[in-house]
Amino acid sequence: MSLAASSTHLSEPNILVVGTGDTKSDELQFMAGIIRDAGARPVMIDVSVLSDPPYKPDYSRHDIARSAGTSIEAIIDSGDENSAMALMSDGAAALVGMLHASGKADGVIILGGSMGTDLALDVAAALPLGVPKFVVSTIAYSHLVPPERIAPDLMMILWAGGLYGLNGICRAVLSQACGAVVGAARASVKPAADRPLIGMTSLGSSCLKYMKHLKPELEKRGYDVAVFHSTGMGGRAFEAIAAQKGFAAVFDFCMQEVVNYQNGTVVTSGPDRMENAGRLGIPQIVAPGATDMVDLPAWQPLPAALSDRPYHAHNRLIGSVTTSPAGRRATAALIGEKLGRTQAPVALLLPLKGVQEWDQPGEPLHDPEGLEAFTQAMRLAVPASVALHEVDAHINSTEFSTKALAVFDTWVSQGIIPEGRP
Repeated sequence: MSLAASSTHLSEPNILVVGTGDTKSDELQFMAGIIRDAGARPVMIDVSVLSDPPYKPDYSRHDIARSAGTSIEAIIDSGDENSAMALMSDGAAALVGMLHASGKADGVIILGGSMGTDLALDVAAALPLGVPKFVVSTIAYSHLVPPERIAPDLMMILWAGGLYGLNGICRAVLSQACGAVVGAARASVKPAADRPLIGMTSLGSSCLKYMKHLKPELEKRGYDVAVFHSTGMGGRAFEAIAAQKGFAAVFDFCMQEVVNYQNGTVVTSGPDRMENAGRLGIPQIVAPGATDMVDLPAWQPLPAALSDRPYHAHNRLIGSVTTSPAGRRATAALIGEKLGRTQAPVALLLPLKGVQEWDQPGEPLHDPEGLEAFTQAMRLAVPASVALHEVDAHINSTEFSTKALAVFDTWVSQGIIPEGRP
């Protein structure tokens, strides 16, 4: 899969409309009308459990149950509303995936409260990057929604004032959402496979700069390069594409989300960060960029456990504190553990003179004791299956990027990474 692509300009896209028609018939039929008026075809998918809706859906709750490998009666008798909706989620995701594979799904819009949103996340995750996904939810953008369940290109809007029945506010929200998904389906530029895709992780160039040298060099070699911002959702997108085997190789050079998850902050991409590429056999060149920092919301007080550490306010949204030497040793151990589970070639580049811009001499997060603690612990934690390359330079130096390219070129010559297509 590559992010390079060409536009499709669909004249009458098929928009899947998913919801519980037994309780939200008025809303779902209103949405279908808006989608038709916008020049698209609504495909109604009913995920009700207890009864059929007052309209005839294109795919009924019985179809959903069969897609889950069971019957609606068995789902009703499964235990409680949680188990029933989990089974309906399985069936809806399977059905939607099948419809997309057969060319019958150009976008999806899903309506729900907390129960419907739970199902919506599974449905959206069943569709690949590039297929418009819109969730109208009473808990949109809530911390109830775990980042690891959010599809990389999911769009959400708050279903304000619409929990029960139509009204002026509800119509305004639903019509905006329907117009958005139809417009996205028409204008969407689909990913194409004209060049092998390299996934790279980083932070902004004020902190990590290697992509400025690596991206053009990889493009010269015939690769498409996608750089992911490792501030939670960027890492989630990176992992989601890796889980679909979308990368030819990865340069996973910013592991800060691993540190964030380890320290319990909301700036996280979930527990499987650094795991999907290796699990699926994608070659990995990795480096511990920004592993000395924990990212936190700048608008909240610092946690007591980190309040005595050096702090850098990046902007009004996000700030960073450095971890202690003990914390960095724990991070090294976790990285080693994750790398030890990979099913693919792995090279770890260990920069000996620093892992992000602000840890250099004279900068606010300079901590030679912490860097040495991490370096020593990382040497001990590297599994025997991982090729360790110590680089006597800073991660932002030309020497580091040159070494990364040397490893990459060697792997291409050995057939570990497919050749690029200039």
